Amino acid sequence: MELRLAARQALCLADPAAKAAAATALHEACRAGAPIDGELHLPALPTLLDGPGRPQRPRLVEPTQVPRRSPFTPQGRAALLHSVAHIEFNAINLALDAVWRFAGMPVEYYRDWLRVAAEEATHYRLLAGHLATLGHAYGDFDAHDGLWLMAERTRDDVLARMALVPRTLEARGLDATPPMQQRLRQAGDLEAVAILDVILRDEIGHVAIGNRWFRWLCDRDGLDPVRTYAQLARQHRAPRLKGPFNTQARRAAGFTAAELEALERGEPPAG
Repeated sequence: MELRLAARQALCLADPAAKAAAATALHEACRAGAPIDGELHLPALPTLLDGPGRPQRPRLVEPTQVPRRSPFTPQGRAALLHSVAHIEFNAINLALDAVWRFAGMPVEYYRDWLRVAAEEATHYRLLAGHLATLGHAYGDFDAHDGLWLMAERTRDDVLARMALVPRTLEARGLDATPPMQQRLRQAGDLEAVAILDVILRDEIGHVAIGNRWFRWLCDRDGLDPVRTYAQLARQHRAPRLKGPFNTQARRAAGFTAAELEALERGEPPAG
């Protein structure tokens, strides 16, 4: 099957394990040379707000209703890791959506995001497996839908999607992961620390892909990346990021010195 159409079908799967398996299979098919038709325009999904398939649980609530999670109790540690699993499950959806939704991009764009989807699937499986050792499963705790909300806001504009999902929202994980690892290490959960090592390594590459395609689109359309990012951030109500920032990881993901300086000043991280 043409891979963008297959990605659309995988996005509609509600079962997390089935979606993760489909994402992995799509990347393997891509590596084996399965066809990708970048000019294929696919119709909108027949689901609410073109949203992804998802299980009935977790219950989705406002971000302010999700309690803070301490890793120093078994329940708190499970809730914390559940929140990361929820992010990784949503990241599979975001990558699959980036593949099927936006026509007219180079084949390398679709290959990049199929690889991202497969790596996010691996992250989800690692976290779900570790949650099981703590006596819990994905869906046991409330979660929020902030990542997908920005996907909805940028559904009609690949430039905005690249600017505001991988290189803004997902890049926050580069900052949040080392402090989380420190707390988990103090709590004695070295397996969780090792899983987050894998996730951080891969997420640097995912943010770099967002940077790459944002700048490619700006170059193609003759746009100034700095001004364009600021305009998109205002238009789509992107959050203003707060430090401390993982400057080493952000630099490895392709953020420039000017961007990092803007972050430290509290300005949007323009590209």
